[in-house]
Amino acid sequence: MTDLDRLLLAQDGVVSRAQALHAGLHPHDLRRLVRRRDLAPLLPGVYVSHTGEPSWVQRAWGAVLACASPRGVAGASLGAALAGASAMRAADGPGRPGADNGPIQVVVPRSRRVVAPPGIAVTRTFLLHDRVQWNLGPPRLRYDEAALDVALGSDGDLAAVGAIARAVQGRHTTAVRMQRSLASRKRAPRRDFLDAVLRDVADGTCSVLEHAYVDRVERPHDLPRADRQRRAGTATGIVYRDAVIGERVIELDGRLWHDTAEQRDKDFERDLDAAIVGLDAVRLTWGQVVGRPCSTAAKLSLLLERDGWPAATPCGSGCVLAVAA
Repeated sequence: MTDLDRLLLAQDGVVSRAQALHAGLHPHDLRRLVRRRDLAPLLPGVYVSHTGEPSWVQRAWGAVLACASPRGVAGASLGAALAGASAMRAADGPGRPGADNGPIQVVVPRSRRVVAPPGIAVTRTFLLHDRVQWNLGPPRLRYDEAALDVALGSDGDLAAVGAIARAVQGRHTTAVRMQRSLASRKRAPRRDFLDAVLRDVADGTCSVLEHAYVDRVERPHDLPRADRQRRAGTATGIVYRDAVIGERVIELDGRLWHDTAEQRDKDFERDLDAAIVGLDAVRLTWGQVVGRPCSTAAKLSLLLERDGWPAATPCGSGCVLAVAA
């Protein structure tokens, strides 16, 4: 097996011109391989070992190699790595819908300036060497770093929470590791919000969601003020109800997912205990509180009106309650 064959095998059939020349080929050898269709141009200075449609992983390899240091041939010497959603896609695999769409995201050292070929988005950062897993193929940012970049750049708090959820749920990282990565950054939009969410995830609490319920659902829509963290004795022990309005219990599910059957079972047992003593339990999630606060307020208002409470009021002209009025 030649050095070129080893490169193609290690890099999913993709090789750069610099790597091929370093492996002992001459320019005329490359031209001959292209003429024979043993190699096909993928990007400027990058080739793939077939003429068909490249896979996402081959496109990712091509993006990294196209943005590599002019003298880079392997590993950390490439000086380029997958970033953001592309780094997460490389680790997650193709399961998530839409994961293969959009440009390939690549990060290079702050000291370098790269003209990105079409279909590639390049960012520059400090301390790249310490943030990248150079031994993986293609090289990529550590998962916690990539997920944080996605969360910090997300359009809205719910999308940011979704990026954290995917990262932790996929077992590629932990909330604690992401907290450490966030703390190491001098500049981070949404820092306080994301740090609070990560702290909640690490602690198994939902105080951030509880605050969001008050700030986005209850107060702006003039819903009745709930009695919070009410202590109650049940057949299964002492519990604390997140919010109680008359005979209605609102449980705020601050976990980012139901990770075990046992935990889900506890949720339903808690709701059943509430029903035994005549309380109707409603369980709200991040999406309902942070993503759809007006819609959630309108639906809660309908429930509370049946109990004799006054109707909620719109928080603004675009509120669901205003449109329905």
